[in-house]
Amino acid sequence: MRYDISKATAPAMPTLGKGTECIKLLLSQAVEDIQEPLVPMFFPILGAHISGAEFQYPDNSWKEPTGMMANLVAHSGDNKGQLKPLADAICRDFRQHDKAEENRLLEWQKLKNTKGDNKDKPDRPNVTFRFPPTNTTNAAFIQNAMALEDQGGLTQYFNLPEVEMADRLCGGHKQVSVLLRNVYDCDRAGALRATSDGVTGNPIIRACFTVSSNPDSTRRFYRYELTNGTFGRMVFSYKPRGSRKGRIPRQGKYDDKFYQQLDKYMARLNICKGRFIIRQLNKLIDRLAQDMATMADLADDDLLFELSHRSLVSAWKAGCILWTLNGQTWTRSMGELVEWLVYHDLWSKMAVFADLIRSGETGLSEVIKTGPKNMLDSLPDAFNEAQLEVLRETVNKPKDGTKRQLRVWKNRGFIIYSAQTGLYSKTEEYLKGKSE
Repeated sequence: MRYDISKATAPAMPTLGKGTECIKLLLSQAVEDIQEPLVPMFFPILGAHISGAEFQYPDNSWKEPTGMMANLVAHSGDNKGQLKPLADAICRDFRQHDKAEENRLLEWQKLKNTKGDNKDKPDRPNVTFRFPPTNTTNAAFIQNAMALEDQGGLTQYFNLPEVEMADRLCGGHKQVSVLLRNVYDCDRAGALRATSDGVTGNPIIRACFTVSSNPDSTRRFYRYELTNGTFGRMVFSYKPRGSRKGRIPRQGKYDDKFYQQLDKYMARLNICKGRFIIRQLNKLIDRLAQDMATMADLADDDLLFELSHRSLVSAWKAGCILWTLNGQTWTRSMGELVEWLVYHDLWSKMAVFADLIRSGETGLSEVIKTGPKNMLDSLPDAFNEAQLEVLRETVNKPKDGTKRQLRVWKNRGFIIYSAQTGLYSKTEEYLKGKSE
């Protein structure tokens, strides 16, 4: 495993090499201390630009690069606002499209008003919006999804500067879980609407979201979603509180050269159509799935293992986008970035929510910045069962799980048992893996 998510500091992002030039271009417009936390936020915006393409996941299912959701978590004044101009830059084509559609709608309204009560009023045009405003209601969201489906399965993208704005979009906080699940799974809305033309309103939901929020509001918003699957579907990118610097952060210049370079990458997303299998990416995800199982076994943490499933899918979708941006070619640097995205998501979830996950409490006094511990690393190279029992108690795990954990570690080849000494010893293979 390349990263240790039990530490208080975030896993360091790998050097962006060949195949990640678009990400480097976007980061060139952001101040340094927010650059790494911004990287996971780019992929929902970029993914919303791919329509008519499917990629085969390692389980042989076909998935679209839609339904991507990411939440940037940082304290007030820690440069969360640098995401908005970057989202606007990536979505310039969406803005142009939406302006033209808005003009169509205004023309229809003017014409309709001139008809008075005349029965010959024109039908409402089937307008679509790719980058709807943040105050969009749930009814308008569903109506727009219907129109986008009619236009060939296009995706709408939302950038919410406050996490509470999702309540209005979802039709109330109790509906947040349902809508976000449907978005992530590219499922149907599950809500029929009765109109004068009959029953309608159950489109496939194709949407991508980015959200910005501070730690307190984030914890309040998700505190009842931690164990129902919604929490795992959202990618989190946490930026710890920065140092006190007496310098106002600069916005990017966004000059013509930047847009000319960006437009080349956006064109690659827009023309991507068909079905694809990225074998190098799938091989990586298979390997990371094994790493996730190993990490969960070492920490004896079932929830971590469950969360990792969707972290893998989200990072895999990001890999599909990187492959498309790079002219449908895979590189080692792209794989390193995908791997980092998995660990960064899990680290961020633990950094913001670890205490709530462990205790079920909803207090907001302090965010715990440590994730699950590798208990085997906390033991000497040779140890007995009693030492593991004591260790489990110190990390609030039941003593009666000790024998099961030892069996798992033996089956995974992490340790061997000596009947002569009564001690367990770490295997050479395990120790070698830790040193690499």
